[in-house]
Amino acid sequence: MYLVLLDAFGVWVGRAWRETDDDAGTYREMLIRDLLLEVYSCPVRIVAFNTAEGWSRNITPEIAAELKQRRDEGENIPASVQHLLELAGS
Repeated sequence: MYLVLLDAFGVWVGRAWRETDDDAGTYREMLIRDLLLEVYSCPVRIVAFNTAEGWSRNITPEIAAELKQRRDEGENIPASVQHLLELAGS
């Protein structure tokens, strides 16, 4: 399960924990699609959960690296996630 847990909404609103629709799915590719479609304002933390194995971990740098790779391959990366590319050493 992949979720954007923390999203920044700007100075006036601040950061908030995000909710998700379990019917929409929480798969890695769906999360990346949502990032590219600017579903999130300014994602700060992305976490993967494996409830069957009982673990969770921050995968923000992993997702950032994947976005950077897609950018390097010519895909348009929206402004809402450009800051993540810095985590991947853009």
